[in-house]
Amino acid sequence: MILWINVLLTGFLFNCSPAAKEEAKDGGWDIVLSGKVGFPQQGEIYIQEIRQDGNAKRDTIKLRKDYSFAKRLHLTEAGFYNVNFYNRQSINIMLYKSNVELNVDGNNPQGFVQIKGSPDHDLISQVQMMMNQSQNGPEMMALQAEFEKAVAANDNQKVAMLQNKAMSLVEKGKTQLVALLKQQPASLALFNLLQDPNLVDKDNNLDLFVQSAEKFKKDWPTSPFTKELVSMTEKIKVTAVGQLAPEIALPNPSGQIVKLSSLRGKYVLIDFWAKWCGPCRKENPNVVRAYHRFKSKGFEVFGVSLDRNKQDWMQAIQEDGLVWTQVSDLQYFNSQAARDYNIQAIPFSILLDKDGKIIAKNLRGAALERKLEEVLGK
Repeated sequence: MILWINVLLTGFLFNCSPAAKEEAKDGGWDIVLSGKVGFPQQGEIYIQEIRQDGNAKRDTIKLRKDYSFAKRLHLTEAGFYNVNFYNRQSINIMLYKSNVELNVDGNNPQGFVQIKGSPDHDLISQVQMMMNQSQNGPEMMALQAEFEKAVAANDNQKVAMLQNKAMSLVEKGKTQLVALLKQQPASLALFNLLQDPNLVDKDNNLDLFVQSAEKFKKDWPTSPFTKELVSMTEKIKVTAVGQLAPEIALPNPSGQIVKLSSLRGKYVLIDFWAKWCGPCRKENPNVVRAYHRFKSKGFEVFGVSLDRNKQDWMQAIQEDGLVWTQVSDLQYFNSQAARDYNIQAIPFSILLDKDGKIIAKNLRGAALERKLEEVLGK
């Protein structure tokens, strides 16, 4: 499940009413979804739960003469819902144990939206404001003005310095975000935010995902969101920085099984690639250069091809000058190594230390050589 919630919202206020939570025999409760429509149209207003199993039911919402509505809903668990206004404006919302007020334009897909009373939406709004502040706040704008002047003056040293300062500001914002998320209870908003790969660095914040998964298991033990988050966390663990890299044992071009662990004692780049992968082929010269520069200092490359045809694999090895260890079971993304490392796309690379622990991922271009300079010296 990906981050899809419409977060361009204003006027977030907590408005939880005890009367909204009437406990039922099934363990569920009632909440009220209310609001106003600015520009009613001909047609229907309806609400439907968004479910991966496709078993969601649709229910209509009646509009009063004053353009307001109030729909009582019975819930047994937290859920994502879509409210559709006349097929003109569609809003995704999160519902749990509080009444929610939803005010909309009703006529324009990009029209006015206001959600009140939802702690989930409040958290997403808070996160959005935090990230906007770190990326577009006064300090960043001042740096941007200095950066433009430095570029115009061809002051490359100052340009680099300002770029580093900007990156530090962004990282500071992300650090504050992670601290905020660690304080949150299990919620749909937390689940949703953890799905965004651009929001939280999964590799360097494994503890956040582990802690969150534990909260979900404790508070929502039977929820499908818990199952999905726990599964995602287990996959993150496999290739997180600081983890021991899983063993790979696949045949080389001669058919001999070569184990990744046979290279222990050296810094090793596990490089997932294929002949058919254009970005991989463009990156290969960078890896070749790094290999020849640092091989004598204890650096090795362990190439894992996701090709399906041995002739293609061998041709690319020859054309690109890939003289290091190469292995493949020629099973494409069904390769045992690809499954073990949860490979979703290539190129994908992992740098290991002498003990086989992951110290960096996806170092492209000069970044690989800079890291190798750091650990092996210039």
